[in-house]
Amino acid sequence: MTAPTDPSHPSDMTDPTDHREPSMRERMLAGDLYVADDPQLIRDHERALRLTHATNTADPTDRERRRELLSELFGGFGEDSVIRPPLHVDYGHHTTIGARTFANFGLVILDVATVTIGDDVQIGPYVQLLAATHPLEPGPRRGKWESAAPIVIGDNVWLGGGVIVCPGVIIGRDTVVAAGSVVTRDLPAGVLAAGTPARVVREL
Repeated sequence: MTAPTDPSHPSDMTDPTDHREPSMRERMLAGDLYVADDPQLIRDHERALRLTHATNTADPTDRERRRELLSELFGGFGEDSVIRPPLHVDYGHHTTIGARTFANFGLVILDVATVTIGDDVQIGPYVQLLAATHPLEPGPRRGKWESAAPIVIGDNVWLGGGVIVCPGVIIGRDTVVAAGSVVTRDLPAGVLAAGTPARVVREL
């Protein structure tokens, strides 16, 4: 998991020739601590709320309309992919989903950082992909500072029901994560992992 940086220091990813103070949105995208009061962040989040509401209330048998909404919501939504409602996201456009991926009921994606989901991924009901995090120190947390780290789910991964994936985690292709597991660290390709925190049980 990536540790938050000091809010008084800009990220190394910022342009060294740009001497203005970065916006909260720029800080968020750079992985720095930020406060989610940026007007653009509010607009982006409200856009996601509208699109997820439309998705969750659309006729579940109207596949064409649901695909249209999901393609607008996400940064990329692959061919023949399916997400069953209800779905909840922070921004949507920070998430890309590959082809032939299936997500069952109740998927939560806190895509404050990028969330990348590969091809042929199977996601069980009530899985949570949580790119967002908060400071451990009480002062910054009380001040509403937060940060994030990207999540990557490789091709042909199966996440069992209720799996939680924490910020900054990469799960290698062909890996299976048992139901109810909490993934706090990267998992290699081609393994079965289980537990809280998730640990490799055996190779597949």
